[in-house]
Amino acid sequence: MDLAPIWLTLKLAAITTLLLLLIGLPLGWWLYKGRSVQKLIIEALITMPLVLPPSVLGFYLLLAFSPQNGFAKWLHQAFNIQLVFSFQGLVLASVIYSMPFMVGPVRSALQQLPASLAQASYTLGKTRFQTFIHVLLPNIKPSLVMAIVLTFAHTLGEFGVVLMIGGNIPGVTRVASIAVYDAVEQMDYAAAGNYSLILFAITFVMLISVFIYNKSQVKSPLK
Repeated sequence: MDLAPIWLTLKLAAITTLLLLLIGLPLGWWLYKGRSVQKLIIEALITMPLVLPPSVLGFYLLLAFSPQNGFAKWLHQAFNIQLVFSFQGLVLASVIYSMPFMVGPVRSALQQLPASLAQASYTLGKTRFQTFIHVLLPNIKPSLVMAIVLTFAHTLGEFGVVLMIGGNIPGVTRVASIAVYDAVEQMDYAAAGNYSLILFAITFVMLISVFIYNKSQVKSPLK
């Protein structure tokens, strides 16, 4: 069995999760701070990948990433960077597609914290950034770990979006989900089963680990 799609999938999931961690934390914090029409619209756009068919989202991203249109055209002309049928395009599409799995849990966890935590920090002279890093984040650690795991696991299983954006180029865009589809089309059920089993095992171990970790963070009321 060719393991290249597995390694490419793990690479894509790791890069996507890291980027979304850098983007999702400040974005989740910004959405948590008050409500406005602007924030409601942005939150709705971030949540859209959860309800839109992947083929629909993939189609719009394909148009947006086309070297004949807008920003993608400028990237191609200025830096010779092509987003369609490239690993860079897969990363950008995965960041958009998996964003709600990072931003949503962070925002929800911050909303559940008592307002007195931040107010006490401000009273002690801490800035908003210091309060977020040293006070709020440590108190949402279980939710943050869950967001990281869900983002990684969701990226592992992407199919429709990556197929629309990346196609099926071996070593470049042929991730594990595409390899499973190819194997089934060729009636190579043994290869499809092997790819599926590896993805299942990775996801299962990650979820079990995070459940055990989160359970260990819950203190017994008798202690």
